[in-house]
Amino acid sequence: MNILAMTYDQLAAHFRQHYGRGEFHAAALYKAFYHSKPFEVKNIPEFAASAQLSDQVSADLQYDLPIPVHEISEEGVTKLAFRLVDGLMVETVVIPMPHHTTICLSSQVGCRMGCRVCETGQMGLLRNLSAAEIVAQAYDVKVRLGLEVRNVVFMGMGEPLDNLDQVTQAIRVLNDQRGLDIPQRRITLSTCGLVEGIRRLSALNWPQLKLAVSLNAANDELRAVLMPVNRRHNLAELRQALQDYPLARGNVLFMEYVLIKGVNDHPDHARQLARYLEGLPVRLNLIAYNPRRQSPFEAPSAAEVEQFRQMLVEYRIFVRLRHSRGAGIRAACGQLGGAMV
Repeated sequence: MNILAMTYDQLAAHFRQHYGRGEFHAAALYKAFYHSKPFEVKNIPEFAASAQLSDQVSADLQYDLPIPVHEISEEGVTKLAFRLVDGLMVETVVIPMPHHTTICLSSQVGCRMGCRVCETGQMGLLRNLSAAEIVAQAYDVKVRLGLEVRNVVFMGMGEPLDNLDQVTQAIRVLNDQRGLDIPQRRITLSTCGLVEGIRRLSALNWPQLKLAVSLNAANDELRAVLMPVNRRHNLAELRQALQDYPLARGNVLFMEYVLIKGVNDHPDHARQLARYLEGLPVRLNLIAYNPRRQSPFEAPSAAEVEQFRQMLVEYRIFVRLRHSRGAGIRAACGQLGGAMV
């Protein structure tokens, strides 16, 4: 019974099936786990009347928490490195906002997508994280660090749609109001463009969930160089999947465009990008490239980023400059997984 991988309803069903008990005890256990520190079943008042039940639940209960082994901060941004039960390492980023905390979760150790702009992509895939290991990252930030987590972005190590079953179960748990209580409208899932994963996600009909797509080029030849996934799903296939994606009224898709000096920053690239986005309900996030280790690419200057942004504005694209934070501790976009794994 791994409580980190269970919603409250799943836990209540487990109590009925295995202990002949119902919501009274399940609700008390779920609340205590997510809101009490330190946590022990025997200290929950609702279990005081039955030492046998308390002992049985304590014996059955699992919540193997990743061990925080490294923590480094820069300008408020904190990168956490966790050791998993098999000794592998995974990284999580905590980003303070004016009135809340955003956490950047990892869904895999490494990544099989091989995007050339990304540090994690150079590792290859070591393994998927379980739903419990994904939720545990948020649990650590809330319970150990004592921070109220309001927003979650799946933009850490790994391609979330390459581990979709575990990621979607983790989202259900993160969303549960009796636990971490993070609404789907405050969860963003980022993908390099796995079309079959987008279609499976569409079938769940979660219109409040935010979807972000790393585009980085709007012609197939260049995108295939930067992102090998484009050889599997070209831009036309990706666009069709995005057109079919269910969105709540007023919601949009997010496109991420990492600007690389001399690679995807020409006027033709801006024109191609504007043409590709035409008719899609999107907002474009423009991000200056954060070089990975031994990178063949260079970061653009602030003036070059602004010049490209202005070109997009002239094409009437809704574009927002996204300023990366944590680059000095290798916690910025595309930098996770190099030094500690």
